[in-house]
Amino acid sequence: MSGDSLTLAPVDGDRSPSTGAGPQIIVVLTDQQRWDTTGVHGNPAGVTPEFDRIAREGTLFEHAITPNPVCAPARSALQTGRFPTASGVFRNGVRLPDGVPTLAGACAASGYTTGYIGKWHLAGEDGPDGPVPRERRGGYERWLASDRLEFTSDAYRTVVYDEGGEPVRLPGYRSDALIDAAIRFVADHHDRPYLLFVSLLEPHHQNPTDDHPAPTGGRGRFEGAWLPPDLAALSPAAPQGGAHRHLAGYLAQIRRVDEGVGRLRDALRSLGTEDRTLLAWTSDHGSHFRTRNGEYKRSGHDASVRVPLAITGPGFTGGGLVRHPVSTVDLMPTLLDVAGVTVPDGVQGRSLLPLTGGRQDPGRAPSVLVQISEDRVGRVLRTARWTYVVDAPGADAWNEPDAGEYRETELYDLEADPHQLDNLAGLDSHRTVADGLRAELLRWLERVEEVRPEIVRAAPRPAGQRRAESFPGTVPWEGVRFGHRPGRRAETAAGRP
Repeated sequence: MSGDSLTLAPVDGDRSPSTGAGPQIIVVLTDQQRWDTTGVHGNPAGVTPEFDRIAREGTLFEHAITPNPVCAPARSALQTGRFPTASGVFRNGVRLPDGVPTLAGACAASGYTTGYIGKWHLAGEDGPDGPVPRERRGGYERWLASDRLEFTSDAYRTVVYDEGGEPVRLPGYRSDALIDAAIRFVADHHDRPYLLFVSLLEPHHQNPTDDHPAPTGGRGRFEGAWLPPDLAALSPAAPQGGAHRHLAGYLAQIRRVDEGVGRLRDALRSLGTEDRTLLAWTSDHGSHFRTRNGEYKRSGHDASVRVPLAITGPGFTGGGLVRHPVSTVDLMPTLLDVAGVTVPDGVQGRSLLPLTGGRQDPGRAPSVLVQISEDRVGRVLRTARWTYVVDAPGADAWNEPDAGEYRETELYDLEADPHQLDNLAGLDSHRTVADGLRAELLRWLERVEEVRPEIVRAAPRPAGQRRAESFPGTVPWEGVRFGHRPGRRAETAAGRP
């Protein structure tokens, strides 16, 4: 085993240093991190000071949505800029196909050194948990990873595999060990353009023990911490303890990741490369802690599909807050846009750059699409206000990526019910809203999946006093005088014509 492969350092044949080229690019990907674990999204527990700093200095995407709340499909979208049904990776266990253009391939063709550290989960179920053959690495050149890292490591024993497929032991807490490797990479490549993808396992649960192993002493800091309202409402009925059992360890994992990203950014400052390094932090999907189904994700609720996304560096420093809903399928073309690299044909995402600095992107849809797979074939339309969910009854969800018929199952008004606790599907009062969302979802499916399935309306339910809009439509508003101004009768009594 060579020291070069252990540290992902340059080896003979690497391109020579290049200055004045495109920016250096780092992506930090967490696994199963909810959007509301961050301070900038309102979490008062003090979990993410570094993420919050990135968001304040750079650009925060308030409504960032995964294209699929399952590991491998979400990861395929990040690498290809295609929705999971278009890349072919519609569920876990499906390998990233040969011939699909990737982020790493496009960057490498434009002179970038590319490196990958951590969890891959795109090599396919026919391969081992750890080593990934070179032809299944999505075009990454430097490599220190496991395909399914949760099965080659625990909190303090991390084994990953180098470019030759040999096991490498990394000491320390797992996220620290991977961040340490990332710091070595940026030091060794600080004088040339590079793409580094750092894919952490935290805060995913440890599968064999179904817990969230925190750093020693870290869990106590968050015992009894603030519970997001959806978890406070639903966790008492959740199997195996729900969030009450898991949240302290989960938040402690994220806190340690946050500290690690701070160390990584310190390294950039030390090297003098911070200003020319684009750093993006996001997650593959969220976690509802078994409050919506029997496991952690695979639902259309924000707890599953909404993720943190903040970017700083060239093009994004000072970009402010973006409220428009976006998808993480947009990240791949965004990075290529910033790097000045041609976006490959077939990419379905759209660069986020036009949204920064308070600008608008007139060609961007007002909604995002989510595909749900494995235990159900579902589709979700997420707008700034509404979550609209359809499912395919009787579909073979493990083997069928899509369906010819769906049925409306859920509708949530995020203004009145931001934690998605009141399902409005079928209410007579919301039929017009649902029909508009149904039409928008069909447009998405025609564009992304090249199909136009049937969507069967939910069985009607009486609405009672419920309405989609809070102000009564029969009461006039425009043209009605303000209360502090005298009425016509008062004016007549005062002798004014």
